[in-house]
Amino acid sequence: MEHWMDRLYGHHHNTILPAKAKVPPDANGEIQWCFSQVKGTLDDEITEADIISCVEFNHDGDLLATGDKGGRVVIFQRDPGSKTSVPKRGEYNVYSTFQSHEPEFDYLKSLEIEEKINKIRWLRRKNPAHFLLSTNDKTIKLWKVSERDKRAEGYNLKDEAGEMKDKGVLTGLRVPVLKPMELMVEASPRRIYANAHTYHINSISVNSDAETYLSADDLRINLWHLDITDQSFNIVDIKPANMEELTEVITASEFHPTDCNHFVYSSSKGLIRLCDMRMAALCDRHAKLFEEPEDPANRSFFSEIISSISDVKFSRSGRYMLSRDYLSVKVWDLHMETKPIETYPVHEYLRSKLCSLYENDCIFDKFECCWGNNDQAVLTGSYNNFFRMFDRTSKRDVTLEASREIARPKTTLKAKKICSGGKRKKDEVSVDSLDFNKKILHTAWHPTENIIAVAATNNLFIFQDKF
Repeated sequence: MEHWMDRLYGHHHNTILPAKAKVPPDANGEIQWCFSQVKGTLDDEITEADIISCVEFNHDGDLLATGDKGGRVVIFQRDPGSKTSVPKRGEYNVYSTFQSHEPEFDYLKSLEIEEKINKIRWLRRKNPAHFLLSTNDKTIKLWKVSERDKRAEGYNLKDEAGEMKDKGVLTGLRVPVLKPMELMVEASPRRIYANAHTYHINSISVNSDAETYLSADDLRINLWHLDITDQSFNIVDIKPANMEELTEVITASEFHPTDCNHFVYSSSKGLIRLCDMRMAALCDRHAKLFEEPEDPANRSFFSEIISSISDVKFSRSGRYMLSRDYLSVKVWDLHMETKPIETYPVHEYLRSKLCSLYENDCIFDKFECCWGNNDQAVLTGSYNNFFRMFDRTSKRDVTLEASREIARPKTTLKAKKICSGGKRKKDEVSVDSLDFNKKILHTAWHPTENIIAVAATNNLFIFQDKF
């Protein structure tokens, strides 16, 4: 029988996979979420290349980028009218679409390199142009997205078609003038950072110094300067001398939002290590280790698999961390390493189904998580196109669904209840009827408003608080 380590980490192709917004409350004082938009076709036919693989708002929330398995990046721009309307609306239109990565082939290793976009990270804006980093398994690219609404006319040496004029017909000098033209949005690659990772890149994170960023694969983390493409510094290396002794892999990594010397990385063992780059050039020795001892009552064959952390995110304030494992999300205080300060079960009703989830490989799904705009709520995905929200203040939680049935403007989302056994009530969903092919792995929350983007296979749903 194939060992679960092989399936979690891979055993072929040299790969290892391990400000408060004013919101209208409902009767319970909770945010009422309603449908705003859906991007992509709602057809039953789904092309593999159209499956969304990452979602990311920029720092002011005016742009929203998605990457897909076909190597494309689609950027949506907030409709200016929706920001100034009363109440505000979360409406986004396509701003730019470009092919970020192409499929490649490594002839030395006989290895196909997929074009799928693993992560997108925006750089803080310094001028009218926007910059973002995108990565597939091996290559990171820095893209510049800029607007052009004027063109120069009246060249001396070229005619209007751009052809060179015969010098014999030139009788005088003209001063070119700028004329208005239809707005064009251009995406151009400014840097390509390649050949630095043996294994698959799972994370990129831009530092608060706005000059450096990190990229992490299954065994190593590299530090780059944004202006230097041919050199990176290895700051974490957990590869054992003998690969047969491999017991854990890096699953996610992120820089602290304000302390440029701190970063964290999570592992398949359920550990989070905080590293300080001031201590040593190689951060193999962590400054802090965050770990929750396992409850012996829940010990099973699947314990190691479901404890693997698939995502870790610093809160916007930098005081807390959010981690996602297979069955739960946990909030950690950076000042307390021994256990999380909050644990929220995402789909505890699946604990009895782990055997069948192992058989169909769903147990290896890598769910992401994200913070609300004021660090008081957390968001993460589940199966059956369900996504979960947890309010840290009231300790209430809600299960909502991204489905075509609610794809009508201003439709209020109704909370879903899951029945795990016994007699099912009228408005409950049975665990046995859940569709495990419909999974929400990628979500994003607007940095200052209650607007969320949820990737449901090939569709991007945008929800907002009720208006």
